Amino acid sequence: MTLSEKQQLFARLFAGLIREALRQGFQLTLGEVWRPAETARLYAEKGIGTPNSLHISRLAADINLFRDGQYLTRSEDYVSLGVWWETRHPLCRWGGRFTRPDGNHFSLTHEGRS
Repeated sequence: MTLSEKQQLFARLFAGLIREALRQGFQLTLGEVWRPAETARLYAEKGIGTPNSLHISRLAADINLFRDGQYLTRSEDYVSLGVWWETRHPLCRWGGRFTRPDGNHFSLTHEGRS
């Protein structure tokens, strides 16, 4: 699958993730959807993320969940969506399963990266 085909697949799947979050009773805002390479490098220097972030390739997005107006910050708050996301396609990955959990991160694997 080409990068463009994966980006198109990710966009379709991500639209479904937003609908599923609303169906589950969450309110949400978008976090980081695209990240310039320079920003990824700076984040990595600070120990936040990786210089090869899938955000650069437009294959990852972060969402911010709210319930009853309260911002949900723990990875545990995202479990139901993360599990749902992982069932959408074999390439879907949820950041809550990362070594350093990042519960609001949803991505497609590409070139061995999650």
